[in-house]
Amino acid sequence: MRQTVLAPALDAGNTPNLTDYEEACRTFSWEQAERQFSWSKTQRVNMAHECIDRHVEDGYGHKPALHYIEGAHQRVWTFAELKQETDRWATAFRNEGVKRGDIVFIFLPKNADCYIAMLATVKIGAVAGPLFEAFMEEAVRDRIDDCKGRFLITDPDLAARVPRKDLPSLEKVFVTAGPESCRDNEISWTDILADTFVSGSPTEWVDLDAPLNIHYTSGSTGKPKGIVHAHRAMIHQYQTGHWVLDIKDDDIYWCTAHPGWVTGTVYAIFAPWLNRATIVVNGGRFDADSWYAAIEKAGVTVWYSAPTAFRMLKAAGDELVGRYDLSTLRHVLSVGEPLNPEVIYWGVEQLGLRIHDTWWMTETGAQLIVNLPSEPIKPGSMGRPFPGIDIRILDDDGIEQAPGDIGHLAIRAPWPGLMREVWQNEEKYRSYFQFDGWYLSGDLAYQDADGYVFFQGRSDDMINSSGERIGPFEVESKLLEHGAVAEAGVVGKPDPLRGEIVKAFIVLKPGYQNTPELLQEIRLFVRSQLSAHAAPREIEVLAELPKTKISGKILRRQLKTWNADEEPVINASDSALSTAIPK
Repeated sequence: MRQTVLAPALDAGNTPNLTDYEEACRTFSWEQAERQFSWSKTQRVNMAHECIDRHVEDGYGHKPALHYIEGAHQRVWTFAELKQETDRWATAFRNEGVKRGDIVFIFLPKNADCYIAMLATVKIGAVAGPLFEAFMEEAVRDRIDDCKGRFLITDPDLAARVPRKDLPSLEKVFVTAGPESCRDNEISWTDILADTFVSGSPTEWVDLDAPLNIHYTSGSTGKPKGIVHAHRAMIHQYQTGHWVLDIKDDDIYWCTAHPGWVTGTVYAIFAPWLNRATIVVNGGRFDADSWYAAIEKAGVTVWYSAPTAFRMLKAAGDELVGRYDLSTLRHVLSVGEPLNPEVIYWGVEQLGLRIHDTWWMTETGAQLIVNLPSEPIKPGSMGRPFPGIDIRILDDDGIEQAPGDIGHLAIRAPWPGLMREVWQNEEKYRSYFQFDGWYLSGDLAYQDADGYVFFQGRSDDMINSSGERIGPFEVESKLLEHGAVAEAGVVGKPDPLRGEIVKAFIVLKPGYQNTPELLQEIRLFVRSQLSAHAAPREIEVLAELPKTKISGKILRRQLKTWNADEEPVINASDSALSTAIPK
């Protein structure tokens, strides 16, 4: 029988940055973390300065900052080179009319341009709005239109997914290519940079509560909401990078997330660079060989990824692990969805390392519940509260629950990483604080007698597929745009690889026949309009959807019950779709 608790394997040459969790919980204050920043002495605040420029000023300009890998191609930028590039891009943005507080949407693949654009935007006091590279036209339109965005930087391929005619607010679309690749009044960023000369520092000094970046997060109802964070989030992000990621000065760090997701911004850019790590960026799609090769090529020491990725690596076979030298790895972490205990045991058996689960949300700005390298892991647990974070399990009336009892996962507010606002939606922001002084996560959980937190499910209908949050309303709305669909209800279906898959229940309009060809057409319609991860992997046709008698709202809970009771009709894949009707 496998252990229910995995103790840390510590040695003299690998002492964690935090060795005594209980002592830190007793004595730590966020004011202590503030002393690590140059602004604690100068009163001049800017996240980009702390991530890049400060290290150059402190004599680390020669240190590798970014190691980009794509297939056989590799390139390394030092902190000094990144400072020079972000200065140039920042100056170019300013010359093109971008001002402090403006939102710059960044729709780029996971490459060096994306990371430079993020820091350059922040450097001039503008707000970075990264978009996931797999977003399709509808998802791009919703996000830019919500902010009435004026500036976008993209590349020639992704620019084709930007519906310019539906976005009258867009004044300038910069394309990271020459003029021959520009269409529809797009502006060549290559030409702009060639004519840009930096004179003095372009850094705009702001205050700690100035807006920093915006990420859109889906809800179970309505369109995605813009979550805005402030520069003060660096306090939280630095400290979790130091203690949870356990970054040391000689670390080579790889977070696999794209900056279009909050993990890819906070823990692929800000937290590691605040801690002066060398970060790895591996371009292209997921491929087990490519990922293992990236670790070997770059000598990755700290690796942060998602349960789905680890499950896919596990499925690729243990023999593949042995083809690569992964001996540089010393610390592995996971985020995005509950981490299956079997994946943790796989890490121990195949990597010789525990995989440390972490929990946080777009809205929280940084990690809140963690498994620290110096502490035991209870497989299946999210971990324990980060020092400085106060966690409670509350019932529906806001009363604290006893250990072992399930309730709402709540965090005492505020903390430095907490969102600044929900873009132009004060009502939504207030909805997170139903009990005075407590942020409600929307998750159900329990906490054991040792303080470990165990996730039990969402208190709403959010779908979490491969660590990506998908709002059913957004998918249902798109399904209803197809000419054959009269009604639609979308739920998450448990899946051993992805955690959940998107499953749609639909009612067809008269005259349409329930055929595999039609269902495939409907699925690809959603995929092309939203994104691949939002497209239903299974579609089931019903005569009618279950609804409430008074309001007529779709009873997703009933759909989930049918979903749970049914055996899988087929393998959920792009080409195979269910046509069964529950009795």
